[in-house]
Amino acid sequence: MAKVLVGLSGGVDSAVAAALLVEQGHEVAAGYMKNWINDEGIPGDCPWEQDIEDARAVARTLGIEFRVIDLIDAYREHIVDYLVEGYRSGITPNPDVWCNREMKFGIFLDYALAQGFESVGTGHYARLRYLSDGSAGILRGADPNKDQSYFLSLMTQWQAAHALFPTGEMLKPEVREVARRFQLPVAEKKDSQGICFLGQVKMSDFLRHYLPDSPGKIVDPEGRVLGTHQGLHLYTLGQRKGHGVASPREGMAYVVVGKDPEKNRLIVGWDRPDAEGLYTRECSVGSLSALNEAFDSKRLVEAQPRYRAKAEPALMLPLGGGRVRLEFQRPQRAIAPGQICAFYEGGRLLGGGVFEG
Repeated sequence: MAKVLVGLSGGVDSAVAAALLVEQGHEVAAGYMKNWINDEGIPGDCPWEQDIEDARAVARTLGIEFRVIDLIDAYREHIVDYLVEGYRSGITPNPDVWCNREMKFGIFLDYALAQGFESVGTGHYARLRYLSDGSAGILRGADPNKDQSYFLSLMTQWQAAHALFPTGEMLKPEVREVARRFQLPVAEKKDSQGICFLGQVKMSDFLRHYLPDSPGKIVDPEGRVLGTHQGLHLYTLGQRKGHGVASPREGMAYVVVGKDPEKNRLIVGWDRPDAEGLYTRECSVGSLSALNEAFDSKRLVEAQPRYRAKAEPALMLPLGGGRVRLEFQRPQRAIAPGQICAFYEGGRLLGGGVFEG
């Protein structure tokens, strides 16, 4: 049995993770990561105070120690600044993936180890398995509708070896049932949505707080002016709604197919497979993170370009310097620089990286 610090978020998944670890006989304490309190007046709901009270109530029910860990400055440095600078430079960053690597299994894990804990437990829907070589492997969660292994794709082997995912072996309805069995006060609490730890905050409102609008022209691929945008950072490749250009006929829709930063122009085109800039078979991925084995030889992988996207067969070709080239068997829609690509072999997570421009 291990001494485990569980990251309690105030939701049902992490609460059940804590309950299961207690039931398994581990020495468990709970910590709430206080990362964001939205004290800057950004429109939206950040229910951190209620989340703390819910997490505290769960710990009280389970009879375990509870502590609030102030990581606001670290979160701003590692996540908020990354998010803002990413959009400022024209890419589409993924804060949820970086939050797992830099915060939950970064600074929070470091804190746990310094306090004498051996592992960090979370409510992620992913499964931990030790491979034949003794290294920690991560498999997709048992519930295909809730699988969150994609969000763990930049974790290192050291981080995975200090992680526990008790709910990853379960379906969501089973998690609710366990919460009721333990009489947890969050058993019926709705799942949270939104950006990692920011709560119900619109990305456009969040960005406008840090980046001023920079209006420019919206054009089609031939350069014809169709409208005006409010700033290239507010749009992403493949975006169907919110760009303000109405479709001229039924059955056809304009989507974002590119950006021209030099002329501050947003490019929209038809949402169809032959749309220039919208679909691609080949792309490069950098900032690689390999979970069990280095990406240093040509191999066939299943590459998942977004959280809800299907993992697609792709040939991986090493380029050196922490970069690979992917050649997909089928054209992929809206591969945006800055987004995360997760690599799998069967149901096992191999690692991931960041799409390059």
